[in-house]
Amino acid sequence: MAIGSAISTLQSARFTGLRVSNGDDVMHLSKNRTSVLSCCCRLLPQEIGTSQKIYRCAGVSMENNAHANTSKHLIVGKCFFGWSKEESTTCQSFKINSLPVRALLTSETPDVSTTPSAGEEKIGVLLLNLGGPETLDDVQPFLYNLFADPDIIRLPRLFRFLQKPLAQFISVSRAPKSKEGYASIGGGSPLRKITDAQAEELQKALYAKNVPATVYVGMRYWHPFTEEAIEEIKRDGITKLVVLPLYPQFSISTSGSSLRLLESIFREDDYLVNMQHTVIPSWYQRDGYIKAMGDLIEKELKKFNNPKEVVIFFSAHGVPLAYVEEAGDPYKAEMEECVDLIMEELEKRKIYNSFTLAYQSRVGPVEWLKPYTDDTIIDLGKKGVKSLLAVPISFVSEHIETLEEIDVEYKELALESGIENWGRVPALGCEPTFISDLADAVIESLPYVGAMAVSNLEARQSLVPLGSVEELLATYDSQRRELPPPVTVWEWGWTKSAETWNGRAAMLAVLVLLVLEVTTGQGFLHQWGILPLFQ
Repeated sequence: MAIGSAISTLQSARFTGLRVSNGDDVMHLSKNRTSVLSCCCRLLPQEIGTSQKIYRCAGVSMENNAHANTSKHLIVGKCFFGWSKEESTTCQSFKINSLPVRALLTSETPDVSTTPSAGEEKIGVLLLNLGGPETLDDVQPFLYNLFADPDIIRLPRLFRFLQKPLAQFISVSRAPKSKEGYASIGGGSPLRKITDAQAEELQKALYAKNVPATVYVGMRYWHPFTEEAIEEIKRDGITKLVVLPLYPQFSISTSGSSLRLLESIFREDDYLVNMQHTVIPSWYQRDGYIKAMGDLIEKELKKFNNPKEVVIFFSAHGVPLAYVEEAGDPYKAEMEECVDLIMEELEKRKIYNSFTLAYQSRVGPVEWLKPYTDDTIIDLGKKGVKSLLAVPISFVSEHIETLEEIDVEYKELALESGIENWGRVPALGCEPTFISDLADAVIESLPYVGAMAVSNLEARQSLVPLGSVEELLATYDSQRRELPPPVTVWEWGWTKSAETWNGRAAMLAVLVLLVLEVTTGQGFLHQWGILPLFQ
């Protein structure tokens, strides 16, 4: 959709954080200078290349609101978002001074007369994470919660009534093997303890930076559930909330799922509807995170007898290929950029090791992002690689995928494949540089609580815009499809087409069995006691 004449004069534009596109014309703003901007803005996604998006502006009216008490002289506009058939709407000017701007548009900024004073404001930070079973008895219900999430297993609309029966079937089937894994790492996941420690350290870092904020933890699939954290936030009377998923890169299946849950909670609660909030959906490009990863990698490389010969092996959690190719998930693009940024950081330190990226933890018969971690390890062994340093790139906390899958399964596979020297970079955990940078990210987002951001595709800027839960999800829903289009060419052999069709045939067979079980109340699942609740 063309923007037409929606973008008007830019005067003295010299700050970074906003990229405005009008057809082929792109105007950049650089930082730390007072600027006056006249424009109109409504976010509309526009594809760039294969996966990147920029957000164009159209159809928003704005009013000037001066925040007199803001120490950095922020003057932002009050925006009234709404769909309009008009191609452009003129916005009044606003200016900003000395801010690391990523978002300059607010949809819910209150008038000065109704804005709470600094003493009345209560700032909260909500950390979102996956969650994990704390005991072996928790494993099966945890897996049920995981697979009952439609962002994890995406069924066609016609079969969505089978989401819970299917989750029950998979969770019961996988529980024995999963229990073995959790037993091998101490009988449960350490994720909650580590995340609680990260929350505590982040709160200390924010206080040290003169930002008195309370940090909460909300897990998606186990205690403390996101709903529990929201109840705490309401009890504490939080007025400004920063939502921070602990996933460096955005994915529909991780951050997206947690944000979708938050959206449903917000819509049903009057208190939350009126509470200003913003989301930091991904932060893999931040200097502090990149430097912290560089520090850990450099430290582990020094433990090898010949560090220069070590191949740095980035292993990321995989997602189904259809999420990226059909649903527009930016995960793969963000992951690849993240690896590039870390290697650039290492090169600054005169570290020029070879490296590779692969994806682990695939589940089911469908095709996932490639190359797969296990296949890549075998290939590296065949190529004569003798020293390998594994880097869990998508995890900031130790859990079963690092402690068991990487440390046990992949290490054994590497040694069997001829790799003689194995090392693994620990997850960031409470690493001071990392925690301090998370605190900086929260502080930088505070002026835009309640704001919708405009993404910036400059280096170090996320492919995902800062914004409210509802607006952020609306961006992705506009690209999200119910089902991937069918593969039109049939190929025999072990090919992408064959793998795709094999996966779909297997899923269809499972669905047919479940339909018969649910409708008749009879079958082997009932005989085994797996589906007694669905008779």
